[in-house]
Amino acid sequence: MGILSTLLSTPVFGILVLALTPHHKINQIRSLANLFTSIALFLSCWLLVIYNQNDGAMQFNEQFILNPKLGTTFALGVDGLSLPMVFLATLLTSVALLASFNISTHVKSFHISILLLEFGMLGVFLAQDWSLFYIFWELTLSPLFLLIARWGGVRRHIASLNFVLYTMGGSIFMLISLFAISQYMPEHSGTLMSSMSVAVQSMPSGEQFWVFLGFIIGFGVKMPIFPLHGWLPLAHVEAPSPISILLSGILLKMGAYGLIRVVVMMPETAQVFQGPLVFLALLGMIYGGLLAWRQSDLKAMVAYSSVSHMGVILLDIATMNKTGIMGAILQMTAHGLVAGAMFMLVGLLYERTHTRNILDYSSLVQVMPRFALFMTITLFAAMGLPGTVGFIAELHAIVGGFQQWGNLMILLGLSILIGSAYAMRTIGMLFTGPVKSQMREIEDLRIFEILASSVLVMGIVVFGLWPAPLIDLSLSTMNLMNDIISQRLQ
Repeated sequence: MGILSTLLSTPVFGILVLALTPHHKINQIRSLANLFTSIALFLSCWLLVIYNQNDGAMQFNEQFILNPKLGTTFALGVDGLSLPMVFLATLLTSVALLASFNISTHVKSFHISILLLEFGMLGVFLAQDWSLFYIFWELTLSPLFLLIARWGGVRRHIASLNFVLYTMGGSIFMLISLFAISQYMPEHSGTLMSSMSVAVQSMPSGEQFWVFLGFIIGFGVKMPIFPLHGWLPLAHVEAPSPISILLSGILLKMGAYGLIRVVVMMPETAQVFQGPLVFLALLGMIYGGLLAWRQSDLKAMVAYSSVSHMGVILLDIATMNKTGIMGAILQMTAHGLVAGAMFMLVGLLYERTHTRNILDYSSLVQVMPRFALFMTITLFAAMGLPGTVGFIAELHAIVGGFQQWGNLMILLGLSILIGSAYAMRTIGMLFTGPVKSQMREIEDLRIFEILASSVLVMGIVVFGLWPAPLIDLSLSTMNLMNDIISQRLQ
């Protein structure tokens, strides 16, 4: 068994062990779940160590035929695009479990659902066969639906149903596009991503247009791209905080990851969609930022800020140049750390105060200094302050966008200013003014909460001050993708 299949099977073993554990042994269930997520995190860290950064192609490939008649293959691989997402998935799953100690009902099924969700997320980023990719993509729906519907807020049933209907609706378009490409593949050639990249070149340009549109809808719902974002704010607000960490931190990146793969597979058609994509990206950035600015609910504010940041990623992808696509990967990583930290901190604050209304707070810096430090750094990163990973990501977006569209990037600057406005408004409302009487006895972050917060905040600061390791990890793959796009567009 290779390292990728070992990593992928770790959550499955965890599920089996938890299934055999008596449901009343709460502490044992928590310990076992944390153990298996820690093993997965260790394996992803080991992947980072042994990964050859000078080779942009797929590494650690594992492949065997599942069904010769259908041509489906269990094919795994990792490159500079998928490896950061694999590490982020294992990291945020571990952090989400550390933030789950307040879950007191159905603890066993909660942790099993988390491990099943991690299994699906890892499968999406490791799969090198489109059929396998689609199976893992759909696999994430069931545990996420259950996690929102059972442990969510007052409107959890509507939120979970909206999420499933939106995502399944988008998945149908993606499946149709995959079927359309498969019609041009040689018999029994399989559905490997590399094989389908060759097959798509033999499709008529008219069919490629509709196939690419299907992919945009399928992946755009998950990102989400404006105006396909309707499920996101409600799901974020109603989901329990640990699930919001995973939902915003990594699940949204599945859509961006798939879209990058498709752009590299169909660059000629992607070039036709450049104009509409950049329009939707800029509109989503400004729209999401403005709505985040006017929210009084802290989770809703972070949810709409995610719509804005996903617009930046879409803008990066639409540039179709090396700087832009590198910016997309950096923004995906940065947003995973920032949104994960922000949702966790907002959730910890809600547990103590039972309110998310920003108007109910003031001068928390005097009552919760540790919370104030972590939240301020996270909000600075959300607005792209130099010295944080958010700045590195947005700098690549500005440079890549300017290379492609020039002065149109003024609108990106406007979006950054709006982001700065809602971040500074939040800092001012939370940490300035007189201490309100009902907020005087709030407990500051505990040790395990500090540990979970520190991991994400340290990543935000370290990669902001020293971004070279993060860039070098993906640089060779970005060069390879850029070469493929350039050759196909010549």
